[in-house]
Amino acid sequence: MSVKKTFGLPAGKLIAIAGLAGLLAGGAAIYVTESLSGNATGAVASVDPAACPLTAAKAEAITPFSKGQVAAMSTVDEHRPLPELVFDGPDGKKKTIADFAGKTLLVNLWATWCVPCREEMPALNALEKDLGSDRFEVVAINIDTGDDEKPKTFLDETGVHELAYYRDASMGVFNTLKKEGLAFGLPVTLLMDDKGCLISAMNGPAAWDSDDAKALINAALTSPKS
Repeated sequence: MSVKKTFGLPAGKLIAIAGLAGLLAGGAAIYVTESLSGNATGAVASVDPAACPLTAAKAEAITPFSKGQVAAMSTVDEHRPLPELVFDGPDGKKKTIADFAGKTLLVNLWATWCVPCREEMPALNALEKDLGSDRFEVVAINIDTGDDEKPKTFLDETGVHELAYYRDASMGVFNTLKKEGLAFGLPVTLLMDDKGCLISAMNGPAAWDSDDAKALINAALTSPKS
C-alpha cells in the first residue's frame, strides 16, 4: 500500500531534484514520442497577446505571493492564450482549455514515470479538495503513453480522488508547451485566468497543499479580473 509522502525539502531543492529526475526518467520518452503529438505538428499556431489586456495587471498583483513553497511560479513575458491544447476528459471526450471558461486553472502535466510528479499528486489533490469550486480547478493532465491502467492504478493507490481524470496519451499537450518554451521536463504547471490567458508557469514540483500555494491561488481569484 502506498503511503502519502510530504515535502520536507526547501522549494529550491525540490526544483533541482525535479529537473534531474525529468532528464533522467523522462527525456528519452519525450524525445521518442514527440512525433505522436495530436496537438502540435510543425509550427505552433500564432496567438494574439492583445486578447489578454488585463492579465498583466493580475500577474503583477499576485507576484508577491510567488514565494516559499511556490517561489518557482514565475510570471511569463507574454500574457496570452495558448495554442489549442487538446486532451481527453473523464468521459473520454476531447476537451480544450476553452471548455473551462470562467474558471481560474492550475494546469499540471504529469506522468507515472516522473518521480517528482508522483510526489506532488497528493498535494494537488488536497489543493483541489480545499479550493476547487465553480471558480477554480486543478486540471492535472496525465501524459503516460499506452492505456489508462497504470495512471488510474497509481491514483487509486495514492488516494487521489478529488482530481478529475484528464489524459493525453499522445503527449501532444506537452509538445505544444515545449514549443511555446514553457515545458522543459515534468512536472510543468501553468496558472491561467478565467479567460484562458496565461498568468505564470513553473517547471518542477511544489507543495501545492501548503499555505503558500493556497495564498497564491486565493490571490489569483481575488486580483483584478481579466
